[in-house]
Amino acid sequence: MVTSRRLSQIAWVDVPSKPLILVPVGSTEQHGPHLPFDTDTVIAVAAAEGIATVLANHDIEALVAPAIAYGASGEHQGFPGTMSIGHEALRVQVIELVRSLSNWAGRVIFINGHGGNVPTLASAIVQMRDEQHDVCWLACAFETTSDAHAGAAETSVMLHLAPSRVDMSRAAPGQLAPLADLMAALQLNGVRAVSESGVLGDPTAASSARGAELMEWLVVDGSARIRLSRLDDRGRLVASSVGAT
Repeated sequence: MVTSRRLSQIAWVDVPSKPLILVPVGSTEQHGPHLPFDTDTVIAVAAAEGIATVLANHDIEALVAPAIAYGASGEHQGFPGTMSIGHEALRVQVIELVRSLSNWAGRVIFINGHGGNVPTLASAIVQMRDEQHDVCWLACAFETTSDAHAGAAETSVMLHLAPSRVDMSRAAPGQLAPLADLMAALQLNGVRAVSESGVLGDPTAASSARGAELMEWLVVDGSARIRLSRLDDRGRLVASSVGAT
């Protein structure tokens, strides 16, 4: 009998036939002076576990695989402690995991917690789907234009998930311009060129209550997308129709 939704905590004889596998994908990168390096991974894992619980209520057997904790974080390399494996290494890892999982799993869904992973993840998933693998991806994305990194949204979620690991005494507003206005500089020179603290947004507005609301939204929205099972041309699960955002 399966007693845990985490694949790492059960034995092989307890793996059900053709389960849905959720693979959290995060990063190890700076999140300002007040949040830990594994923020994206913590959020992706929590989203995956919450989604697995909801799916079980709909008679869908899902297991959460160990997270991919290193991503494509080159834009944060100007800050000590950031560890990035780059796009090509991440792409190869995703492809080889899918090929391995396809020997015994049913559908494979990557739950992505870091925006910098998106181009590589989408490219790998499209290739895997062309190879006839049942795989897609889902983003842990908060709808925001000027709170892109270590701001109110991520800080709120971490206050909800891991409050002892958030140092609000260090929280301060960072770069507040819309992400679209910063993208060219970010891509050319990295985050530190536009924000000395590494923060894109204002974490001082964060609260645990808001974090609980955001996580509930991620889980409800994500599980609904999985059950609807509609994809855009990048292999991403969408909300209502193919091509939706």
